Amino acid sequence: MSDQYHHQKIDGQKLTNKAKNVPNNPLSAALIRTALKDAWLKLDPRKMITSPVMFIVYVGMIVVFLLVIDPNLFGSTKVGRDYNLAVFLVLLATVVFANFAEAVAEGRGRAQAASLRKTKTETMAHLVLKDGTIKAVPSSTLKKGDIVRVREGELIPADGEIIEGLASIDESAITGESAPVIKEAGGDFSSVTGGTRVISDEILVQVTAGQGESFLDKMIALVEGAVREKSPNEIALTTLLAVLSLIFLVVVTTLVPISRYLGVAIDIATLIALLVSLIPTTIGALLSAIGIAGMDRVTQFNVLAMSGKAVEASGDIDTLVLDKTGTITYGNRMAYEFIPVGGAQQKDLIDAAYLASLYDETPEGRSIVDLARKKGAHIDEAYVSGAEGIDFSAETRTSGTRFQDGTVYLKGAVDAIVNKLTANGKRVPGDLQASTERIAKEGGTPLAVLKGETLLGLIYLKDTVKEGLKERFAELRAMGIRTIMLTGDNPLTAATIAQEAGVDDYVAEAKPEDKICVIKEEQARGRRVAMTGDGTNDAPALAQADVGLAMNSGTMAAKEAANMIDLDSDPTKLLSVIGIGKQLLMTRGALTTFSIANDIAKYFAIIPAMFMLAMPELKMLNIMQLATPQSAILSALIFNALIIPALIPIAIRGVRYRPTSPDRLLARNVAIYGVGGIIIPFVGIKLIDLILHGLFGV
Repeated sequence: MSDQYHHQKIDGQKLTNKAKNVPNNPLSAALIRTALKDAWLKLDPRKMITSPVMFIVYVGMIVVFLLVIDPNLFGSTKVGRDYNLAVFLVLLATVVFANFAEAVAEGRGRAQAASLRKTKTETMAHLVLKDGTIKAVPSSTLKKGDIVRVREGELIPADGEIIEGLASIDESAITGESAPVIKEAGGDFSSVTGGTRVISDEILVQVTAGQGESFLDKMIALVEGAVREKSPNEIALTTLLAVLSLIFLVVVTTLVPISRYLGVAIDIATLIALLVSLIPTTIGALLSAIGIAGMDRVTQFNVLAMSGKAVEASGDIDTLVLDKTGTITYGNRMAYEFIPVGGAQQKDLIDAAYLASLYDETPEGRSIVDLARKKGAHIDEAYVSGAEGIDFSAETRTSGTRFQDGTVYLKGAVDAIVNKLTANGKRVPGDLQASTERIAKEGGTPLAVLKGETLLGLIYLKDTVKEGLKERFAELRAMGIRTIMLTGDNPLTAATIAQEAGVDDYVAEAKPEDKICVIKEEQARGRRVAMTGDGTNDAPALAQADVGLAMNSGTMAAKEAANMIDLDSDPTKLLSVIGIGKQLLMTRGALTTFSIANDIAKYFAIIPAMFMLAMPELKMLNIMQLATPQSAILSALIFNALIIPALIPIAIRGVRYRPTSPDRLLARNVAIYGVGGIIIPFVGIKLIDLILHGLFGV
């Protein structure tokens, strides 16, 4: 893994909004204005028919509108134009509120897309011709296979692969992160994105995407929702809602002959009001918004999901397969412990290690200085001021510092330091070998520390487990997700890292082809598997996994094989993506439960109101003591409309998710959204009834 992951912090559970110009408040004033306009534009029948439930409401609204014009259109009736108008206006509000929910979710995606478009500018490209000469051309004319030269300060004109050179690249326009990344030819970090800037050195890039096919183009289309595919669960739920709506349509239709038999004249507007109240309009209105918002939350987290299926699949994950290096550990060996030998004092060893690393700018050298400071290294500034660094060389395999008084502090490979001592006839401490072997068996790297010609001890360099991972893995375990670590280390080292990280299982001495084998074995057991990767050798496994998260800094092959791309190139991001997926599933389930539950109160409001005159016995079902039949019907219908915008913030933000078992989540949702879905409508309908009867005498 690249050094760019050094000291990278683990993302917390709280989802952060990194997309520019996208308000944290899902209902900002600007977004509401745009969404209200779009809600009316969505009244186009060609758009309404995509939602079966809301299309039934839409058709019913049109029928009632015709009754407003001519109350006797479908036969003689005692119901006046005013009542029909009231029903029509409530149905219109119901449809508009449903469209508004979807428009809010889409509006947030468009705001992100607008921000991304600002980075998509026409740039001049320096095309390398076949004879080696350079020709300046507009980036829009570039084709797949073209080779361009990009120098310091220039924008990369198109997506591609570095075929020559190494450069530091500013990807903040895409990722929002200011820290540059190192990209080079031939490695796992050779992929570059059009619109990013080279801030040092020079590279040759082979174009891999034509116009309209770039990573940024795909990103813009996806965040706008233009190619959002419905997930299998969403399709199944849409089908179920459509079937339920058809069943209730048949039920309501059969009430016509029943009412005639009972001698009760039920007008068309009331029948439509009953139908709209019976069918699951709440979840039907919010279903699309929930799906769009799920993808939106992932995108705000700087992860690009290729489809809604990928987001939802992450919520069903049973097994998480993780590479050790760069994912569980930092990928750079860092100072972990100072081990004195030969009777040396711990303090003397710490000070010597600090002095030997003063001029070592490698990650290992900086980590030694940091650890020595934490352990109380005390250095005389006047003594240090005249020091001279000794660079590492392959011949000596040591580095260090020479001071003005002639004292030399060295650190380096144990055998190199031992050979130096024995060549000068100096003593080698007897306990050095045992300490060296102990570090090696644990998978660490020992560095010997020398002051002058005295060996003081060892620095234990270790590939350190990232902070907070053990707690994150414990949360995954509580959610029923099993974690498997893949590493090329020996079994002893793998066991040590696995225990420290808290993973459930590990595969030691793993080869690249073992990744896909592990995934296939887990899937054969009926489990859904997720994994992260960045190299070309990860591509088969990323494609095989149910959820494959590729790093934006990785190869084009890895990104094409995955169904999610992390723009921050943080392999641990998948842990949070799983949480987002589960939040999406939980939100859909919770609001479906609420929608079905709140229909119960509407039954108690409308059914008695329709038949009380013919069947006085039904008065006992009027437990809310609603004033009149007309008031009961309008109250239920108005509540049905108002509950949709009231639930939009939950649909957009998602139901709060706490890592726990599926059984506990189900019990919690039933308690909150099931019971709440029954109680709230009773209260709401009664309050609306009091207002209607008190103000309008309905």
